[in-house]
Parts: sequence; structure tokens; C-alpha cells
Amino acid sequence: MSKLNTSAENLIGERLCLDFANTVSWHNSDNAKDWLINYEKLVEWSRYADILSSPQQKSLLEKAKHHPDQAAKVLEEAIELREAIFRLFRSIAAGLEPDSLDRAILNKYLTRAYSLAEIIPKESTYILSFQKGEHELDYMLWPIVQSAIDLLLSEKLDRVKQCEGEPCGWLFFDSSRNKSRRWCSMADCGNREKARRYYKKKSNLK
Repeated sequence: MSKLNTSAENLIGERLCLDFANTVSWHNSDNAKDWLINYEKLVEWSRYADILSSPQQKSLLEKAKHHPDQAAKVLEEAIELREAIFRLFRSIAAGLEPDSLDRAILNKYLTRAYSLAEIIPKESTYILSFQKGEHELDYMLWPIVQSAIDLLLSEKLDRVKQCEGEPCGWLFFDSSRNKSRRWCSMADCGNREKARRYYKKKSNLK
């Protein structure tokens, strides 16, 4: 599995904010590959992650053509938010205290997100919606912020983990019954680690 392809296997985080943090391949290395190379890719990923509808995707791309400077600014903000989320949850996965600067960045976007938020009915309950800003170029950021806040305030932070495959760096929420998940995917880092151990054992037998 290529970590640069937008395939179903790439949404392995089990939480939207973690999947967003994983839009960089090999995040733990000096050769990290950023998939969000432009605003169009940000919109494409947001559609794939089911943040945007197909009509929203088309509308935002059209708007970006007429406001390229604004679109570029949103991309900068998206990357700032993503890296803060990545560092926050990487620290949590390692049992460390997150940096106050990263909390400040998330709080900055939280303030903006909640200025657009409203409670709306859905079926027999209510949900937090950001529909007021659905036509803005930065709309996709707010559900991501909500996901990060929901996870930070949950009682299951101990289930946030970072893939043990080096130099992967991908984050995920371990929903396994006994908290035994170690890899972003057995088809990727899991198999690579199994192969590494096999060849190491084989070499030691020579």
C-alpha cells in the first residue's frame, strides 16, 4: 500500500483528526511526503474523508479559482492545524505532556470553529453543525477541529497510538478489545516488520 494514494486503506486513524494528521507519509522521518501540496488536494482529501459533499467540492474548487490568495492562505492554516494536531497526539501516544504552543494553535482554531457552530436537530437528537460556513474556503477545517476536541475530551486518550513501524509516524485510535494494535496497517507496516524480522532471523542462522 502506498501511503501517498487516497485509498480506503489510508483512512486508518479511526478518528477524523488522526486521519488528517496522517496526510503526511513517513511523518517520523527526514523524508516526509506531504500529500496536501495545494488547495485542490486539500479539497480532494476532504471529499474523500466525507467532510465535503460532491457539490461542495465543486463549489469550493470554483471559488478557489477566483480567490487563489485566499485558497493559499487556507492551505497554510490547514497545515498549521494538522501539524499541531499531529504533535499533540504524538505526545499523548508517547505519554508526554503536549506542548503549550500546540494547544494554543488548536485553541485558536477552536475559537473560530465555534463562532460558526450551531446546534441543529437530526432525527431524534441534535448535532453540532458548521453549515453557516459551508461555502467558505476553510469549511473543511471545522469538523476536523471538532474531532480533535472530542478526542481530547474523551476518556479514551490512552487508545491513541502511533504506528511502531519506523519511520511511519501515522497515528490511530486503537479500538481493539485488548488495546493490542501496533501498526497503522498489517498490510503495510505490519508486514514490513514481519519481513524484517524474518530476514534478520534468517541471516543469524547463516
